[in-house]
Amino acid sequence: MSPAKTTGSRSYRAAGVDRGAAARAKAMIKELARPTFGPHVLSEIGLFGGFFELPSGYRQPVLVSSVDGVGTKLKVAAALDQHGTIGHDLVNHCVNDIFTSGARPLFFLDYIAAGTLRPEHVAAVVKGLAEACQAVGCALIGGETAEMPGLYQADDYDLAGTIVGIIEKDQLIRGQGIQAGDVLLGVPSNGLHTNGYSLARKVFRIGVTPPSAWNAHYQELGCRLGEALLVPHRCYYPLLVPALPLIRGMAHITGGGLIENTPRILPQGLRAQFRRGSWPVLPIFQLIQREGGVSDEEMHHVFNMGLGMVLVVAPERVDEVRRLLPEALLVGEVVAGEGEPSAVVV
Repeated sequence: MSPAKTTGSRSYRAAGVDRGAAARAKAMIKELARPTFGPHVLSEIGLFGGFFELPSGYRQPVLVSSVDGVGTKLKVAAALDQHGTIGHDLVNHCVNDIFTSGARPLFFLDYIAAGTLRPEHVAAVVKGLAEACQAVGCALIGGETAEMPGLYQADDYDLAGTIVGIIEKDQLIRGQGIQAGDVLLGVPSNGLHTNGYSLARKVFRIGVTPPSAWNAHYQELGCRLGEALLVPHRCYYPLLVPALPLIRGMAHITGGGLIENTPRILPQGLRAQFRRGSWPVLPIFQLIQREGGVSDEEMHHVFNMGLGMVLVVAPERVDEVRRLLPEALLVGEVVAGEGEPSAVVV
C-alpha cells in the first residue's frame, strides 16, 4: 500500500524553525563572545565542545561548578521588551554561587531556547553575558541556541547557564569552621536579583496589566516600576575578594531568602539568628508587601529583603572585615540550635 498523500510543505521552516535566524544569531554570538577569551581558551565558538586549559600554579586545584537560570524575571523583560540586562543577571548569579566556596570563575556556557528565534533579542542577551563575564575575567566559551516552536510560545524564551571556577583544595570555604558566637555580616543587595519574580508578577499583574503601567513612577523607588524590577543581579565577587581569607562561610541569598539559604553553610546544631531592623529593607520589597498583602514570614522565605550575601566571621575578625568592606552590616549571630541547621529573623 502506498503512503497516504499529504498537502502542504514539509520543511523545517514550515514547522516553525528558521535556520537562517539561527545562523544569524550564532554569528552575532561569536563576535560578542570573542572579547572574553584569554590565553587559556583553545577553541572558537561553534565547535562541539569548548576547550579551556587549566591555569598553571595550582598545587591541588579543585573545580567548582554551578548551573542556574534567570527564572520568571524573563517574563518581566519580555513584557517591557528590554533584554539587555538579563545576561548580567545570569552570569552574576552563577559567579556569586561558586564564589561562596572561594572559587574564582574560569569559563561560562549559556543555553538559550525560544519559540521563535529573534536574533536581535539573542544578541542583546549575549551582549550582557559577555559584558558580565569580562567584568570578572571569565571566558564565555560556548553554549546552545535552540528554536523550539510548540514547546515555547512565539515570544517566549528561556535562559540558563553553567559556570566553572577553580580554587586550591586547602582554601575551600565550606563552613566547617563556623561555630556558635560567630557574627553574621550582611552585604546589601540592589533589588530582587533573580528570585521571587513569580510572586512579584502576581502582585503587579505582569502579563495582564497594560505595558503603560510599567512606566508608573513610584516616589519610594525613585524610578519607574519596570526599571526597579529589572535592576541586574549584583555581582559580589570583586567586592569580597580582599576579605576572603577572613571569612568562615558565605551564603548567596537567592530563592528561599535568608531562611532557606543561610542554613546551607552551617554545621549541624547551629542556627543563624538575624536581628530584624539591623539592615534597611529596600523600597521595592516594601512595595511588594504592601501591594500584595504578603506576610513578613513569606517575604523572608521568598526574597533577599535587601541582603544579597551573608558572611560568617569570627568575632575577633569583624572589625578587620568591615574595614575592607565598609558597606557590610552587622545583622546577627550564629547561636546554638538543635539538629538540622536553621535560620530565624527575630
